[in-house]
Amino acid sequence: MGDDLSTTEPHLKRRLGVGLMTLYGVGVMIGAGIYVLVGVVAGQAGAYAPFAFVLAGVVAAASAASFAELSARIPESAGEAAYMREAFGRPWLSNGVGLAVALVGVVSAAAVLKGGVGYLLGLVDAPRVALEIGIGLALGAAAAWGVVESLALAALFTLIEVAGLLIVSGAGFLGDWTMPASELVPGLSEAAFPGLGMIAALMLAFFAFIGFEDMVNMAEETREPEKTMPRAILLAMAATAALYALVSAAAVLAVGPERLSTSERPLAMVYETATGRSPAFIGAIAVAATLNGVLAQIIMAARVLYGLGARSAAFAWARALHPIRRTPTRATALATLCVVALALAAPIEALAQATSAILLGVFTLVNSALIELKRRGPPPPGAPSIPFAVPVFAAVTSAGLLIAALWSG
Repeated sequence: MGDDLSTTEPHLKRRLGVGLMTLYGVGVMIGAGIYVLVGVVAGQAGAYAPFAFVLAGVVAAASAASFAELSARIPESAGEAAYMREAFGRPWLSNGVGLAVALVGVVSAAAVLKGGVGYLLGLVDAPRVALEIGIGLALGAAAAWGVVESLALAALFTLIEVAGLLIVSGAGFLGDWTMPASELVPGLSEAAFPGLGMIAALMLAFFAFIGFEDMVNMAEETREPEKTMPRAILLAMAATAALYALVSAAAVLAVGPERLSTSERPLAMVYETATGRSPAFIGAIAVAATLNGVLAQIIMAARVLYGLGARSAAFAWARALHPIRRTPTRATALATLCVVALALAAPIEALAQATSAILLGVFTLVNSALIELKRRGPPPPGAPSIPFAVPVFAAVTSAGLLIAALWSG
């Protein structure tokens, strides 16, 4: 299981820079879920919903910083698995974490594909099964075509998503407000602090940032990964946090937390209330978010399987690369077929819910790995070094959120 199989074979091409990697990270974090999640968070935190997103961004940023340092220390595909191997030297743990990350990607992509086709059916008249198969296979083909080409397509989807959220935010800020802006800020607001509601809102908002961990699996295809990966991860996290805070503030101001929390399409309600126009375009943007989410997860899952094959005979088949494009064709094909099969084999809601717990477990282990590596010594020259307290804080908060998620589930 521990044989090194990576010494003589062709490798992935290093073609990615900070720009594409940052957009990839933003796109994989911002999905169609934010169009619903704003209302759910407002239902728990009330007018403090923007504060909940900011606080969740701070908590998530600690783990993101750990991933940033580890991606520079160990710039490999199947990053999380590689970190386990270097820190703890247990092949079973390394392979188990890698498989868990790939499984999360596949299940998440299947859930997003199924939900996105639901949006698409509101725009076109076609059989659901045909759309799920056709879209899934087309995105798998895009992922196999080339890493720059597939990430450029993902970047286009990301820009569409961001534009849609900015349009909704602009409408909310320019329309009539239901409350003064000071009501959004703890200490300035006269409203009671939600207490336990804020904890629940923090957990929900934290899940909106999940996705930055996918970025580390692209390390073997980035130029100067020891510089590019940390910059892209932290830039993507900062941009996403700012956008979430902006959107949630505009939404709460425009319609109020009570109305926001009762709507199944809260951002559509914000736009319609503020402008008096039909929010139909939000459905099209949600479709773009779906395509982006599925494509990003297929790309990630394939790289995890490819990376596992570097040191495990059980995954050696995943090391097969296209002779020209240098993309992991077998791994991409398997990830694509699994996504389509799971999307067709509904219900997958229970599996989708389990992914959050799995990821929190992975975050706890990854932060623990960085603690162990930092205990042994400083990173190699050129790699960043975050304070020791950061991975400790991130490990504790990830474990706490995992316990809370399991307890509430």
